[in-house]
Order: sequence, then C-alpha cells, then structure tokens
Amino acid sequence: MTVPVPSSRTPAARVQAARLRRAVAPLALCAGLTVGLAACAADPDEGTNGVGRLSAPEIERKARSAADEARAVRLAGTFVSKGGTYKLDMRLKQDGATGSVRTKNSTFELLRVGDALYMKADAGFWTHDDKASGEPTESDSEAADKLDDKYVKVPQDDPSYPRLRGFTDMDLLLDGLIGIHGEAVKGDRDQIGGIRTIKVKGGQGGEGGTLDVALDGTPYPLQLARGGGAGLVVLSEWNKDFPLTAPSKEETLDYGKQLPRA
Repeated sequence: MTVPVPSSRTPAARVQAARLRRAVAPLALCAGLTVGLAACAADPDEGTNGVGRLSAPEIERKARSAADEARAVRLAGTFVSKGGTYKLDMRLKQDGATGSVRTKNSTFELLRVGDALYMKADAGFWTHDDKASGEPTESDSEAADKLDDKYVKVPQDDPSYPRLRGFTDMDLLLDGLIGIHGEAVKGDRDQIGGIRTIKVKGGQGGEGGTLDVALDGTPYPLQLARGGGAGLVVLSEWNKDFPLTAPSKEETLDYGKQLPRA
C-alpha cells in the first residue's frame, strides 16, 4: 500500500511549517542580538569624541590643547612636594582665582583679581612662637587678632608674593599638571564625575602618572594621579565662569610693605 505524502497545501504540512517557524524565530532573534552586541563591543568609542581611537601621545596632546584654550577651571586635590603636602580647592581663570589652600598646620584662603593678591586666615595662622619661650609675644597676639578672618593684601615686593600667586595662576598650575613622565601608554576606560574617560599612563605601570581624558565632549583632562604617589588632582567645571571681585575696605586690612613672618 502506498502512503500518501502530504502536500504543502495539506493541513498537516501547514502545521509542520508553523511549528518550524516558531522554533527558528527565537534562534534568529538570538543570533541578531549576538551580532549587535559584538558590534557594540567591537567599537567602544562609538558616540564619543573619538580621542579613544588615537595613540597615547596624541590623546595627551589633545588634552593639553583643550586645557590651553580653556578660560576657566576648578582644580581640587592634593600635591606632595619637597615643601610638604598641599590640599588645594581653587577656581581659576586667566585674570584671577579664588579658593583655599591647606597645609599640615594651617588653612588659608587666596583671592587674586588681576595682580592684586589677597590672603585670609584665622588668628592662629598669623601667630608665631617666640623662640625663647615657645609662646607668642603679646604684640604678635594683638596683631594676629586684628588679622583674624580679614583679607590681607599681599605686597608685590613681599618674598611670599610669587609663591602664593603660584597657587592662583591657571597657566602655571595646568602646565605643571597636564603631563606624564616616561613613555605614554593607553590605559583602560573609566568614568570621572559621570563623564567617560580614557587613561594615558606614564609607563606600563603608570609610575610616571596617569591622566584621565574626557571621551564625552571636549577632551579635557579630568584627573591626574601624579607619579610616585605625589598626589591626586581632579579638574572640573571647565569654561564655567565665576565672579572675581576685590574685597571691600571693611573686609581688608593693609599690613604694609611686608607680611608678618608667619
């Protein structure tokens, strides 16, 4: 007896075809997702500013160029140098700056408007000990009380003026920061403040420092881990303007041609 072969038009054939389509559809979907994910993984720089595709030296040059063209920035972090450890939180622009500096033993504020540099600190900052007794003299204590929480204009011929001004000089600080030592090597991708970054390291292990450069928008430098554990600095608020106004006469005390020895 001959068994009839179902035609593609028979109900049995149509049922089998429907089952086959249902089985194949999920496989096709999975294959499509796999291809899509592979495509995304193959180009991590899609949707970025493209600097992640550049070589490490080129990325570093892009970051420096972006910083050179910027009009303002906020710099916050720690510096370790031969003179000690400094914690800075400064808002900087070409014609001045405002912010604070902390050292091991003291904290003071700096405000620069053009070439006029002002410093503010509490009485303890201005007090220094008498060498013989180890206690501040009466005149020193009186002077410190007058200076307490007042802006003091730093005379330009005072020996401390260039050193203090250095904390307020945008170009000087950025030139010293944006740069790594040794051969530049591309590192991993990361995020700083919600902004995607690409790392550029000085040497394979980053012993010459590690610079994080923005992959979103302008390729600004966003963080520098200085080599040898010499500090960590975060750079933010690029090109965000802020007011700079000299303090009023009521807020200011003119100490004369030279600041106290403290």
